[in-house]
Amino acid sequence: MSRRKSVDTRTAFRAPEEDLEMEDSVSAPLLAGGPSRRDSAITPEELDLLEIEGPDSASRGGLVEAVTNMANSIIGAGIIGLPYAVAEAGFVMGIFLIIAIAVISDWTIRLVILTSKLSGKASYTETMDHCFGPLGGYSVSFFQFIFAFGGTAAFHVIIGDTIPRVISYIFPTLSEHAILGLLVNRQVVICLCTVFISLPLSLHRDIVKLSKSSGFALVSMGVIVLSVLFRSVAVDVSLRGSSLDTFSLVKPGVFQAIGVISFAYACHHNSNYIYRSIHVPTLDRFNTVTHISTGVSLIACLLVAVTGYVTFTDKTQGNILNNFAEDDWLINIARFCFGANMSTTIPLEVFVCREVIDESFYKGKPFNQTRHVLVTCAIVFSTMLLALTTCDLGIVLELSGGLAASALAFILPAGAYFTLLSGPWTSRKKLPAAIIAAFGAVVLVLSCGLTLRNAWNGEGGKTQC
Repeated sequence: MSRRKSVDTRTAFRAPEEDLEMEDSVSAPLLAGGPSRRDSAITPEELDLLEIEGPDSASRGGLVEAVTNMANSIIGAGIIGLPYAVAEAGFVMGIFLIIAIAVISDWTIRLVILTSKLSGKASYTETMDHCFGPLGGYSVSFFQFIFAFGGTAAFHVIIGDTIPRVISYIFPTLSEHAILGLLVNRQVVICLCTVFISLPLSLHRDIVKLSKSSGFALVSMGVIVLSVLFRSVAVDVSLRGSSLDTFSLVKPGVFQAIGVISFAYACHHNSNYIYRSIHVPTLDRFNTVTHISTGVSLIACLLVAVTGYVTFTDKTQGNILNNFAEDDWLINIARFCFGANMSTTIPLEVFVCREVIDESFYKGKPFNQTRHVLVTCAIVFSTMLLALTTCDLGIVLELSGGLAASALAFILPAGAYFTLLSGPWTSRKKLPAAIIAAFGAVVLVLSCGLTLRNAWNGEGGKTQC
């Protein structure tokens, strides 16, 4: 008990500028006032830190595991929508945005942990509550729910885009059968995968084992990236888009494109979890993880975005895999990997939605099995219904990215950093944070507004099935 009290004394809050001016602040553990380090060896003080943080620290991994988890969070469903984002923004502007948002995301991901350190809080929600009061905590919860809810709907759409095509490829005559032909129907496949795979997995209270599938997910994404690269150069001429205006400078859909790209890079809600998963977590180690993860993700995103867009140009769809022939065996392998990955990823997003609801409305109340089942079913089936009404993955990514990702990735971390620092807003440290927060606010309003306007006017891609 005396040890715990001494730790609480050492972790007292200090002024942000005092902490930032410390020579070793970037290598200190998240606990403010904790031991600093300059080399990669584990010091006796850090061993004490591990003891303080409890037995969970024994199951932590190294930098490779952390990079895998973060890269998997970034290289997810959003990557197949990036060629569509380039088509919306124009080639030059699209490539610029992919690179710029990667750089900004690298900074704001690190800001999530830095602001946690400065505020002495352990979670994203607690940090925002510390900086902005209850409104900040509720805002994070709201945007986390929207991001996870939109992601779940997008995953359902992807299942409908991929699995029926794979089944039809394996069994070409199946569609001619009166009953079995339903297995190649998009809506039926979405319902079956939801009822028999996603829902049962989502009903689990503890989904730690599901969250350990990052390795398989990264392999699946690797298959998709390589498939797009190899098949784009040999795609049939009839499937290719127009070569006119391929390398355009800028197009009207810039803000919608930012929403899609932001969705792809947003992993800020997982930052604290990834930080705590590092053996002896320090800011310099987390910075290394972030730089490597965003760098690798940027390369993968650029490869898919450029190759996919240059091949299909004006025909580019929200899901780039839909642009390829349905009888392409390599693309069908990629489709199967992607669809299977989404089926097991849905429960993770449902878990986030359910946790937000429990924390917001049932905090402190005992677990209730009936409530658990009803809330889970409501989330799963409402997102499934959204997927049944649209074939356009692009609009789902635009809305989720424009509304939630812009807040989680730009507005909130930059705003918290701005709030924790003292001095004039035009200072060297505060001005970039103010600019990024303002940028996120503009993206949120314009991206969502323009996407909804286009959907209402029937502009853009195919929205109904």
